Amino acid sequence: VQLQAYGGGLVQAGGSLTLSCSVSGRTVSHNPTAWFRQAPGKEREFVAAIKWADGSTSYEDFAKGRFTISRDRAKSMVYLRMNNLRPEDTAVYFCAAPEGRLIRSSWYAPQYYDYWGQGTQVTVSS
Repeated sequence: VQLQAYGGGLVQAGGSLTLSCSVSGRTVSHNPTAWFRQAPGKEREFVAAIKWADGSTSYEDFAKGRFTISRDRAKSMVYLRMNNLRPEDTAVYFCAAPEGRLIRSSWYAPQYYDYWGQGTQVTVSS
């Protein structure tokens, strides 16, 4: 499985960005594709995930109400629409996918993901 994330950039606080992740290779429909982020000096943290089969989603608390994850199965794309961005959202954003079956309660944990995109920088200025 290969993933490629893009769409980051510099935006003012309150602005919006949409990140895209292209997914190629074998994907498992009952598995999620997730977005994580990592700010300088901080651990990688879960943002959101979506299951290919039914589009069910999960969000970290900071993302609820501001971020929306979606997928286009025909194009093998996963998107992260980010609204009302804050300076604390500044980070490198990664998309990721697991190899084996991943239960929902583990979607938030980066150690269960085997494939990672290269990351795309999001910078939010105040």
